[in-house]
Amino acid sequence: MPDDRSIVHPFWLRITHWLNAIAVILLVTSGWRIYNATEFFGFGIPRSMTLGGWLAGALQWHFAAMWLLFFNGVLYLLINAFTGRLRRQFFPIRPRAVLQEMGAALRGRLAHDDLRHYNSVQRLAYVFVMVDSVVLVLSGLVLWKSVQFPLLRELLGGYEGARRIHFFAMAGMCAFILVHVVMVVLVPRTLIAMLRGR
Repeated sequence: MPDDRSIVHPFWLRITHWLNAIAVILLVTSGWRIYNATEFFGFGIPRSMTLGGWLAGALQWHFAAMWLLFFNGVLYLLINAFTGRLRRQFFPIRPRAVLQEMGAALRGRLAHDDLRHYNSVQRLAYVFVMVDSVVLVLSGLVLWKSVQFPLLRELLGGYEGARRIHFFAMAGMCAFILVHVVMVVLVPRTLIAMLRGR
């Protein structure tokens, strides 16, 4: 029987991570196709990078992936909260430590010996993506069911405000994914741990 100390990521974490990754890729690429229907910022996303083929198809992909992200994300947060992992792994976030570790990372000197523990930069990034996901869900609700959520719509600056918040939250998610993938390339054993658990 394997030593529990060798386990970096438990099975539930790996499953929810990969399901969230699939959902986010589907949401972003179908969302880009939906955005292209209006191009309200004056530019378009190359069609080859979008999903759905046409507006109705993109909306169907978007709604399907939305439910996957919602239920899987809620499950992820609940398990983290009830096991105490949320507090242990993601807090505290100390600004001085974030700046020091970010500087070390930019110089290629960030130590990442124990994959079971997150450094301050990782903590900040993962908390950001959790909050960003909530913003995406709330602004997405306004875009999907604007009449049913009048208070939320007003808090987000109306339908147009919610649309812009949704777009910028999506851009934040894409920035996180880009940094996340770069870090995996720099420390490839993190990918192995997320696939095998140890």
